[in-house]
Amino acid sequence: MNEMLLKKLSAVTGEEKRILAGETQIDRSLYMDGTRDVISGDKLLPSGRIITIRPHTRFIAFPEHTHDYVEMVYMCTGQTRHVVNGNALVLHAGELLMLGRHARQSIDPAGETDVAVNFIVRPAFFSGTLSFLGEEETPLRSFVVSCLTGGNEAGYLLFHVADILPIQNLIENLLYTLVEQVPNRRGILQSTMGLLFAQLLNHTDALQFETAEQNAVLRVLRYIEEHYAEGSLTEIAVRLHYDLPYLSRLIRRETGKNYTGLLQEKRLSQAAWLLRNTDRKVDDISVSVGYENISYFHRLFAARFGQSPKKYRDCK
Repeated sequence: MNEMLLKKLSAVTGEEKRILAGETQIDRSLYMDGTRDVISGDKLLPSGRIITIRPHTRFIAFPEHTHDYVEMVYMCTGQTRHVVNGNALVLHAGELLMLGRHARQSIDPAGETDVAVNFIVRPAFFSGTLSFLGEEETPLRSFVVSCLTGGNEAGYLLFHVADILPIQNLIENLLYTLVEQVPNRRGILQSTMGLLFAQLLNHTDALQFETAEQNAVLRVLRYIEEHYAEGSLTEIAVRLHYDLPYLSRLIRRETGKNYTGLLQEKRLSQAAWLLRNTDRKVDDISVSVGYENISYFHRLFAARFGQSPKKYRDCK
């Protein structure tokens, strides 16, 4: 990280000076209204803003709390230990933790060189980021984006991305834009966040969900991305060492759709992409995405997009 930027983020704050001078508890009035253990965005966000950053307060334990906004915690240097929904997590330098609004979090005391930054984000901010995630609406994209933008409001995502340079560069750009208060920062922030999400979608292998079940569903969705033409639920169940009926129920619970529906969604979105971006014959596209019965493919495509594959291509 840029040395001048890190120096600003590492500066000991007035709150931290009071803690070092003997305060033994956080000042709730800085974070919360009344007796509720909910950190308020109104307390932390300047008037009219929908995104800001705040270095994590060091030298003191932060008791269990939730937020009324989406929080992203980025570890600049050192490490911090969090307990989220009862699960102990150690966030190392370069890693990113994303928390839904109702996730329960507590944080152990951090030392002077344990510099973390909290991104405080209203859900409305994310509406400007989705256009950067590409045209193809796949089950994997829908599942991860919902979690990234706070759709899984009680959950969390942990990205082990310290060694992925494009992601590190984008996060540093976000920090610089907010710390230096650059002109036109809202547009820059939304563009940069969109590019960050696009990169995170390219590295779902570095993603850790809250539960083993969610991680299993993520592996199913990645399997569909790679094997949509010939894959089967039986094969992925064997790979994951899951009972087939149980995995089927799990997929339905976490995504709202069954395996066949997710597979069909991916196949048709891939067919649509090929129609828009290649000159391949419609019949060839049908077979390539897994539909050897051409008339069946035509019926499914028309039901999904409201027109035949040929008309869809002509309108691109």
